[in-house]
Amino acid sequence: MSMSSHLLALAAVAAFALPAHAITFAGDTGSGAVWDRPVASFSGLSAFGAGVRYEVTPFTVTASGSYDFQNTASWDNFTFLYADAFNPATPLLNGLVGNDDNPDIGLSGFTTALTAGTNYFYVVTGFEAAEFGSYVAEISGPGNVILTAVPEPGTYGLMGLGLAAVLLGARRRQHEAA
Repeated sequence: MSMSSHLLALAAVAAFALPAHAITFAGDTGSGAVWDRPVASFSGLSAFGAGVRYEVTPFTVTASGSYDFQNTASWDNFTFLYADAFNPATPLLNGLVGNDDNPDIGLSGFTTALTAGTNYFYVVTGFEAAEFGSYVAEISGPGNVILTAVPEPGTYGLMGLGLAAVLLGARRRQHEAA
């Protein structure tokens, strides 16, 4: 066996020895907000996907590389991946990839390259408005997948009230000191 054959064999063994990281999480679109979903290519909005329920899971990865996404549900699910930002009012912006059946109804997923440190948004939705419910998603790849929380709208209101109270208190102390 030549030296290049040994190196090739060693590289093949090393590739299979590298640990793959995976995360599995569950969700439910049953009580989710609604949006008008795009088609998988993000070239326009779907004629069937108006007013469908969705759930979004923000995440980052610790290593750049190819990641596999698989979503399993008992209903006709559709999944999308967005980078940097997700706004349901502008569903054609920041979209990377979408998939309906992988390979059958109830399974949706894709494989795509991700960059470490980028904010991603995994969106689970239905093919049409009558399709929603619980699901299980798995993301696997060369790095850790870190789910990040998006504050609920009420949290922003409470943060605003807290900031206003702090500013009011500081202003009152400033006037009392004068």
